Amino acid sequence: MNVRNLTVVVDDDREIVSGASFALAAGEVTALVGESGSGKTTTALALLGERPATARVTGRVEVAGFDVDADHPPEPGLVGYIPQQPSAALNPVRRIGPVLHEIARLHVHADTRADRKRLARARLLEALRQAQLPDGEKLLRRYPHQLSGGQQQRVVLAHELIGRPRVLVADEPTTGQDAVTRGRLVDELRAVAAQGIAVLLLTHDLDLVRTLAHQVLVMSSGNIVESGPRQEVLGSPQHPYTKRLIAAQPDLAAAGSPAETGRPLVAVREVTAGHGRVDTLHEVTLDIYAGDKLAVVGRSGSGKTTLARCIAGLHPYRAGEIRLGGETLSPRLRRRTRNQLARIQYVFQDARASFNEFVPVLDQIARTAERLCGATSPAARTRAIEGLARFGVPESSAARLPRSLSGGELQRAALVRALLSEPDLLICDEITSGLDAVTQAELLEALNQLHRDAGSALVMITHDLAVATSLANRLVIVYGGRIAEHGGTAEVLANPKHQATVELVEAATKTQEVASQRSAP
Repeated sequence: MNVRNLTVVVDDDREIVSGASFALAAGEVTALVGESGSGKTTTALALLGERPATARVTGRVEVAGFDVDADHPPEPGLVGYIPQQPSAALNPVRRIGPVLHEIARLHVHADTRADRKRLARARLLEALRQAQLPDGEKLLRRYPHQLSGGQQQRVVLAHELIGRPRVLVADEPTTGQDAVTRGRLVDELRAVAAQGIAVLLLTHDLDLVRTLAHQVLVMSSGNIVESGPRQEVLGSPQHPYTKRLIAAQPDLAAAGSPAETGRPLVAVREVTAGHGRVDTLHEVTLDIYAGDKLAVVGRSGSGKTTLARCIAGLHPYRAGEIRLGGETLSPRLRRRTRNQLARIQYVFQDARASFNEFVPVLDQIARTAERLCGATSPAARTRAIEGLARFGVPESSAARLPRSLSGGELQRAALVRALLSEPDLLICDEITSGLDAVTQAELLEALNQLHRDAGSALVMITHDLAVATSLANRLVIVYGGRIAEHGGTAEVLANPKHQATVELVEAATKTQEVASQRSAP
């Protein structure tokens, strides 16, 4: 694959990609790194003949000898694409299995219907295995909303692997993945490349780049500012922006001391919850204190997000009790008071899906202050603008529809929306997973500053132990719907007792060690 002088210009004559040129070699992984809004996704979509609405595209994109543009997209199956937000690629009203079967049938040929069905199923199962879904048979009967973010990501990967593409574009494929699953997915992507497939990896995860990539392209403001072999770009960076990316990467450093205890702000007592007839949480008991900075860590599907959503009232639990101060909270969001809603706020993993696509982002953020705080419309809008500015999102961007903002901008906007009600407890569900190292570091520092200024309790749902140690004083490990281990972050990481904790720590440590070795000159 060859890209030559690719330029994408939008209506206001602003270049979001400026003269990008690079080549993807068969059997190699090329990483395209850069901050949110730098032009990575726009560049990747050009490989499929896609472009933003009303944009003007110049330059040449050649895939397997064919010129690709909006009028001449690549042949089906030639280029596979895994989007950053997996929920956008899944049909919410259809089970996983029938959709995968339909895709598989498009790519197999046989003389009889029975043979075609057999071959389609064999290809489907092969794709599930390659996508690290060993329990795929169970997942085939579920709907997308019954899967964790990591499981959704792997199902979308299976969608594309069914077609056996010549080029695979992976947009943040490890977003929302725990360290163990990420390590396995790295092995599978490496195996995909070993089959002669060119892989373009769009990512913010520099450890992943060090572990997997052969070539690195660094993009900033639509320009490729540095490129070359992985060892050269990451081992001896030349451009100031590349140096900033590397310096901002979090590390598995020891966290601070646990917060003062006393009477819990939120008390979770023997809560059981699930999907349908299947329980995913089993009699969970947990205390969250005022001033807490708590990280809830575990593998995909372990029940972390279900626990957080039960606390916020977004997922009704079957048994147990959750109290806020001295008040018992209803399991259902609609039965909670306005004050209770304001005191517990939730920031979703998929920021784009949490916004109404037809309403400007600024209006949606201001609505929080109106509904939960009783602010007038002008006052709410002023507070929203001030909050957005604090997180680096200008009013001109926020006044647009959600589709016009980058993933990082939407994530910060979602955080501002939650903070306008001045909550006692802020729950953040994987909000750093789709951010570049610089933006992630800035967001973590902003959360720490908010904690110091307002004293709100923070609960971070995350797979990333480095992020957990950067933010949290207390760590909770969830495994199989139960709390496997909890305590001070430094203590748990230094002396893990449960096997689930040992596996997570070993996988995270191994990733950083391998990345360090591979980046050495």
